[in-house]
Amino acid sequence: MSQVELSVLVPFFNEEDNVSALYDELNDVLRPLGIDHEMIFVNDGSADRTGTILDEIAAQDRRVVVLHLARNFGQTAAMSAAIDAARGALIVGMDGDRQNDPADIPAMLDRLNHGFDVVSGWRKDRKDRALTRRLPSRIANRMISLVSGVHLHDYGCSLKAYRREFISEVRLYGEMHRFIPIYTSWAGGRITEMEVNHRPRVAGKSKYGLRRVWKVLLDLLVVKFLDRYMVKPIHFFGGIGAIMLGFSVLSGLWAVGLKIFAGISFISTPLPLLTVMLFLVGVMMIMQGLMAEVLMRTYFEGQQKPVYRVRLARDQRD
Repeated sequence: MSQVELSVLVPFFNEEDNVSALYDELNDVLRPLGIDHEMIFVNDGSADRTGTILDEIAAQDRRVVVLHLARNFGQTAAMSAAIDAARGALIVGMDGDRQNDPADIPAMLDRLNHGFDVVSGWRKDRKDRALTRRLPSRIANRMISLVSGVHLHDYGCSLKAYRREFISEVRLYGEMHRFIPIYTSWAGGRITEMEVNHRPRVAGKSKYGLRRVWKVLLDLLVVKFLDRYMVKPIHFFGGIGAIMLGFSVLSGLWAVGLKIFAGISFISTPLPLLTVMLFLVGVMMIMQGLMAEVLMRTYFEGQQKPVYRVRLARDQRD
């Protein structure tokens, strides 16, 4: 497939009232740029006329590619499908509810052209409910920044711009589309954020709720584990195993001490059982770490994946 300069990725789920208006806005912004572009629209199992409207648009505009997912897989899966289908050297992702403003795209592309690899949108003046949307988001953003070490004000903003080479091999699961800047940072990418216009929803219904926060936090645990122990899992499992073995020794010495100095029989205290249990858990954790090491070597060597990335100079990208 021939490459284009820019791919704009938009997942839709039951957004029949927003599809046409967003397409018109994107056209008004992208055409004056004078660059070869495409729009990847993903119908994420919509139950309304979203899919039909997208097909009508694609029939009239060859730059529009429509992907219909078999059912509603969620925003992360829809974004992953769009990334796989995209041909652009530069990629911009955004929501299909029209709360993201396409007019911010040119400024984001300008930031990429000034040496950054990811430009993350920051909805500083966010037009959402304070209690159910803004407050949980603010807490989650601070936790993600603290845990990951990549400090952004608004991880949840879908309006982001990327260089293709930093996300083409990223595999997204759960709610992890918001963590793409973290993956880029691992690969040595340069990240910045930019204030973007956030508009109130004028049509359709929001698909987000408070329960999404817990999913994000659990995914954050996975991200942190992959960050610290992706290429050295024995350090994690072996560390826990060593701690368990240490407690096992202490428990055994305590039981022996009680027997010698206090005359308390081994069968009168749970310490011997605790000693054996901690010893077995420690050994199992170390063995699991060794198995994880074998799996990771199979992963990297079997797919010939390097554990490093060489940064390309700007003239090599062009």
